[in-house]
Amino acid sequence: MNHTAPIVFIVDDDISVRESLESLVRFAGWTTRTFASAGEFLAHPREAGPTCLVLDVTLPDINGLDLQALIATDRADMPIIFMSGYGDIPMTVRAMRAGAIEFLTKPVDDELLLESIRGAIARSDAALDDATRVRSLRDAHASLTRREREVMELVVSGLLNKQIGGNLGISEITVKAHRGRVMQKMRARSVPDLVKMAAALESSRR
Repeated sequence: MNHTAPIVFIVDDDISVRESLESLVRFAGWTTRTFASAGEFLAHPREAGPTCLVLDVTLPDINGLDLQALIATDRADMPIIFMSGYGDIPMTVRAMRAGAIEFLTKPVDDELLLESIRGAIARSDAALDDATRVRSLRDAHASLTRREREVMELVVSGLLNKQIGGNLGISEITVKAHRGRVMQKMRARSVPDLVKMAAALESSRR
């Protein structure tokens, strides 16, 4: 799926580091947004499209690890690449366990950083595609009537039309009619396809 141009966010309180990274990233062909603190970053409006965050651990207000925790749910489609001048093992482990894709030591190797950004943007792009698919599934499921949802639930559980009719107290012909509308509204090509959709919907609710 086509999204808007990727954006690389850079948060570092050292202006020389920000300017150096901004030049490097722009030269590689990406748009950048730079910030001197976590607060500045959080105040910036959300932007559409694939993104990644190049984040210094040590910041003047909220440190990088705490910022990671703050945006974990709200910006799950924004992979984080950490940078630190004195990263230790516990710090690295905490960042990686919380979902960071890389923890780089300053001075950062340019090629390693660019490779990490490429991977992060690809991951962000995939996450946005998944979110779009889930929204589409939710909208389709919301369009079902109560009876159609009941039929869908029993279809994906593996019951035959006759068994569904017995469970719901309706005729097999009526089940077939409801089932046909479910397949149409959910845009399912087959029962296995419908089962996958139901699983995706269930997973998105957790």
